[in-house]
Amino acid sequence: MALLASTIPTEVGLRLLLFPLTSNIVTRTACCTIGIGLPLYSTFKAIENKNRNEQEKWLLYWAVYGSFSLVESLSDKFLYWCPCYYHIKFAFLVWLQLPSGYGSKYLYANHLRPFLLKHQAKVDQLLNLLSREIEKFVSNHQGEIQLVKAVVLRCAMTANQMVKEITNPGQPNGQSTIGGPNTQISVQSQDSDILQVLKNMP
Repeated sequence: MALLASTIPTEVGLRLLLFPLTSNIVTRTACCTIGIGLPLYSTFKAIENKNRNEQEKWLLYWAVYGSFSLVESLSDKFLYWCPCYYHIKFAFLVWLQLPSGYGSKYLYANHLRPFLLKHQAKVDQLLNLLSREIEKFVSNHQGEIQLVKAVVLRCAMTANQMVKEITNPGQPNGQSTIGGPNTQISVQSQDSDILQVLKNMP
């Protein structure tokens, strides 16, 4: 009787997950858990235990999962119209991790590795070009980047001050909770930094 009681929740959970008319929220959550959550923890364990075989296994998984996610994001408008798409995705993600079949190793060795080896020179050339363009953009827009940085810091400090005032309503405005320096001086220096950046902009 105890054995039967222990299998009922599992059976109900599997029926709920695999039922074709199940809400997408359930299947999407299951896909996220099995596709990202479990592999993330398993990768952490492999790194911490310094297990080379497990590290290689999960490295291959992330390579295949990354390429699958790229294809999925490019074709999502079509894939989401497919009936039971998330059920198929869930089964695929489970297959990638099964020790018996070890789907990620199979897909990497037979499809992903040959494709990347064939196009490696073009991808490297594209990445180098992209890196140079980003460096050029950053060097040409130093003033705007400094302005955005100063504004973001100012917003963060203002939000931090508001949170302190909400959490400690009786405390004087000029004194921080740990008895540190007056935060108003930092805010004024941020304002002067913003003005200085605006003056230096062409």
